[in-house]
Amino acid sequence: MGRGKFKGKPTGHRQFSTPEDLLAGSSSRPRTFSKREAEHDEVEVDFVASSEEESGDESEGQDEQKKKGIQGIIEIENPNLEKPKTVKARDVDMGRTTELSRREREELEKQRTRERYMRLQEQGKTEQARKDLERLALIREQRAEAAKKREEEKAAKEQKKVEARK
Repeated sequence: MGRGKFKGKPTGHRQFSTPEDLLAGSSSRPRTFSKREAEHDEVEVDFVASSEEESGDESEGQDEQKKKGIQGIIEIENPNLEKPKTVKARDVDMGRTTELSRREREELEKQRTRERYMRLQEQGKTEQARKDLERLALIREQRAEAAKKREEEKAAKEQKKVEARK
């Protein structure tokens, strides 16, 4: 039948399960993934058990499960797939030193060089500290000269006042 002005999508129509289908369990769509996985595992266990009974002693060499796809061909060592081993408190070796990462080592190196530079700066052994000290000495001389000049001018004014009163 025609559905109006627009064409339908070529993927087909959606089929929704009714609440009655869900309760009856006749729905084609599984309720959860874990249930479907559990059903799949049960079927696989039954299949393996029946195949062992049929083959007898021939299946002793094949203890490993059959791997899907490329997994059977390529052995992949992904560290994220392995479960981290838990270490108990009594098994921890306190004497062992941990290796620092490159960034941590560089950060410590920067901090040490900065501290060393600041110590040398305080002692006046760096070039920048020498320049600063020279500048400070020059400023002190200028201030001393300015203060001396002010004192002389003040004395000269006092002298003029005294002479003006006479």
